[in-house]
Amino acid sequence: MTAATVLKADNTSRIDPITFEVIRHKLQAITEEQAITLKRVSGSPVVTEATDFNNGLYLADGSIVTMGPQVIFHTGTMSTVIRNIIKDFEPRGEIREGDMFILNDPYKGAIHQPDVSIVAPFFYQGRHCGWAGSCAHQLDVGGMSFGSWAYRATEVQQEAMLLTGLKLIDGGKLREDLWQMIMSMTRLPNYLGLDLKGMIAANHVAIQRLTELFDRYGMETVDSVMNAEIDASERRMRERLRKIPDGVYRARDYIDHDGHTNALYRVCLAIHKRGDTLEFDLEGTSEQAPGFINCTWSGMKGALLTGLLPILAPDIRWNEGVLRPVTIHAPEGTLCNAKWPAPVSGATVCAVWIVMNVAVAALSRMVSCAPDMVREAQAVTKGQMSVLTLAGLNRNGEAYGTLLLDSMAGGGGASIDKDGLDGSGDYDVPRPAIANVEANEASGPILYLFRSFVPDTAGPGRMRGGGSTGLALVAHDVEGLDAMVIGHGVEVPNSTGLYGGLPGACAYHLLKRSNQSVGALIDRYWNAGQVMADGDVEDLGAKPGGFRIGQGDVFCYTFQGGGGYGDPLLRAPSRVAQDIRDGHVTVESAAALYGVVASGKSAEIDLAATEAKRDAIRRERFGGRKPKTAAPQPRNDASAEMRIGEDRHFHCACGADLGPTSEDWKPKAAMRKVPASACGPHVRTHRELELREFSCPDCATLLELEVCRKDEDSLWSLSLA
Repeated sequence: MTAATVLKADNTSRIDPITFEVIRHKLQAITEEQAITLKRVSGSPVVTEATDFNNGLYLADGSIVTMGPQVIFHTGTMSTVIRNIIKDFEPRGEIREGDMFILNDPYKGAIHQPDVSIVAPFFYQGRHCGWAGSCAHQLDVGGMSFGSWAYRATEVQQEAMLLTGLKLIDGGKLREDLWQMIMSMTRLPNYLGLDLKGMIAANHVAIQRLTELFDRYGMETVDSVMNAEIDASERRMRERLRKIPDGVYRARDYIDHDGHTNALYRVCLAIHKRGDTLEFDLEGTSEQAPGFINCTWSGMKGALLTGLLPILAPDIRWNEGVLRPVTIHAPEGTLCNAKWPAPVSGATVCAVWIVMNVAVAALSRMVSCAPDMVREAQAVTKGQMSVLTLAGLNRNGEAYGTLLLDSMAGGGGASIDKDGLDGSGDYDVPRPAIANVEANEASGPILYLFRSFVPDTAGPGRMRGGGSTGLALVAHDVEGLDAMVIGHGVEVPNSTGLYGGLPGACAYHLLKRSNQSVGALIDRYWNAGQVMADGDVEDLGAKPGGFRIGQGDVFCYTFQGGGGYGDPLLRAPSRVAQDIRDGHVTVESAAALYGVVASGKSAEIDLAATEAKRDAIRRERFGGRKPKTAAPQPRNDASAEMRIGEDRHFHCACGADLGPTSEDWKPKAAMRKVPASACGPHVRTHRELELREFSCPDCATLLELEVCRKDEDSLWSLSLA
């Protein structure tokens, strides 16, 4: 949308288009300068290497004006932080020029306690005109466990310090008493202190640049541009929604282990699309857990926003306007809207992550029903996260602690005409990064044995998901390190596919106790497959919590790949051959999952054997019967696996009628239950889960692979009004 169109539509035509564009770009540049400032001041690898932070500018009421391209979760929740500070301080007249407030309370707007926000009101000529905000994940903010991931907690007070919105800077002066109190509650005051100073500096830069902008163009002009930008994004969002069929679009996902027991928890999402509005309804989600996997309303909101922006608004400027057509319904006391004092320190990598997954899945089903938006639909990108903290003494006998975020390098979800990105980074981080191996080794007493892609982690499909990575490390030049790993997706394939695509591989957390030298370990383990094949390796599960990595011990973990799109049997054999040569698919999985028979290092395809193998797999889907119609040909185009006909019925690409769009199509399909191995050698399922295949009743094309609790009905995934 051009500046002239925005100005005309928002009755701000007194501002010439060039001035409008200059101001708009300057606002975004200020947000970028905030990020640069924070990274330069911070000493934490979480900020400097993995960019686990975000910045933004906000209106005086907390509405988002700009947001950075780092972790989307944070900007979506910082508006909630600001609104709670307004609620608590404005009635007393205690929001003044030169103030800054610090908050990490998840029940007041943070996602979890290590995500600390510092926000600063911006005043111009005595008028409160907006806010600047910064949020960054901290290596440690106290509590029972290093890193403040309190996997044994039963209530929020046990997890970490709770800053409910305190005035850290009062009239431009740092409150030294409060600063000392905060520093006394962390195990790494140097890191925390640098990060907080980085956020303060970032806010100072924003206020200085905003003042310069207001000086040059005037308060009224800049304020008009900010509001016009928000209004324009709202208008474009509503226009886009009107092009999508009204209906209900659903998704469901699960979390394994709550930190205490290996119980299974469910997140349900139904998106009701009506006209130019969306309602996110999370009715049916499990009740809040006794462990730390819950999230509060703000975390849930940030997760839904994270799913929404890349799919529905890839070309709309991201601000408060995108959210105005959206309402959220989530019963209080559930996993994704926990009631005080439920523990929530694992929220970002547990409930929040799963809410993001279901948002991506349901929204992708929605846009796939709109011809102009079908390319925005995608399978789930790396549906899990594994957090590894290491603590102890470094080579010089000094205190050492770190949070490794190598696990961001999972696989991306596939789309209708593109494979998922290999080692794509997390979906909530549009500008992903992980530290170099050398940087992590230089900053602490660890040595990597390998960090590399793991074969057969990509979700099979006509378009395959992205391949994932894995790594192994040892303690080096020290007696050992205290480690903690938490995650999910070890027994739940969260990276679900779309329209017949299979899920990406599950994650592994593995520990090998050994007394071998580092040199011997380097010679023995140089990929994840060798560690997995060792019969003495301990599988730690999803949330083992704390353990010791002694001299000679090897810790190895791998991450989920991206989900596939479309039936794997429709992938061109030449592309499968290339996947084999690239190391993403083994010869065995090519035959079992894609029905492609290949041999040799060059992956020579036996076309006759491949045709026979694919025919045999289709017969298996029908219990040995021959399909009614001929199998579709492999293709690489953007044709949909399921189509909406002029008769308002769902149809397979072969033409088979799957019933009215207002009804569930699955009862018309051929259904069978399959073992986890049917999706790949690294897919595993929790004891309460099963996998269900739904295939076209005529041609046996796979239309959906559903991950489902054994006692649940299959999900009615979409219905159109």
